[in-house]
Amino acid sequence: MADERWEQGDGDVPNRRTVRPEEAAAWEALVATARRTVADGLVVGTSGNVSVRVGDTVLVTPSGVPYDRLTAQDVTGVALNGRQVLGTLVPTSELPMHLAVYAATDARAVVHTHAVHATAVSTLVPELPLIHYMAAALGGPVRVAPYAAYGTEELAENMLRALTGRTACLLRNHGTVAHGATLDQAYDRTAQLEWMCRVWLTASSVPGLTPTLLSGEQVAEVGERLKGYGQQG
Repeated sequence: MADERWEQGDGDVPNRRTVRPEEAAAWEALVATARRTVADGLVVGTSGNVSVRVGDTVLVTPSGVPYDRLTAQDVTGVALNGRQVLGTLVPTSELPMHLAVYAATDARAVVHTHAVHATAVSTLVPELPLIHYMAAALGGPVRVAPYAAYGTEELAENMLRALTGRTACLLRNHGTVAHGATLDQAYDRTAQLEWMCRVWLTASSVPGLTPTLLSGEQVAEVGERLKGYGQQG
């Protein structure tokens, strides 16, 4: 089949394989999501990154390329072991984090940002205080992964521990990671986390007052209620 063919490039370095139709559609959605992170103020410049899994291929934003410059010809993809199979642009430096999520969970999309309020909270506490019941939508209290240099296996390992039983976490002095079954779900969880961080910082900034917090039991109760939330069937 044409989409499985490998062609020989200059010297003995093979070109990447042909992009499949489902990958082209997923890339378009990925670029739209990446641009949304900028438009909504969750990242600045080329910070943050987005990925989506299509079969055994992970499409991911390339390193250092402004999202508004990405085109259909810039598809960048790797196998689950990290070997590049699509495109010529270098994948994001945070690829180890993305691949770690796919290896450890059934996620199909990952969004990483440097959102302002979430990053601020990551420097203050080991866990986002239970300021709102929507923590239940992320699996419970949101943990902060210990700091490690970006792009390292250590950071990926720290992130996975913080994500245990959760769909989002904070990275100390760095930002956020959220995953989901779709790009929209991963993005919505990212936005929800940033909103909760903003609420806690706002409430905590009032002189002489301390915000009330929910208990773990109260958040767990909401988690059960959320299982039946929305339109069924």
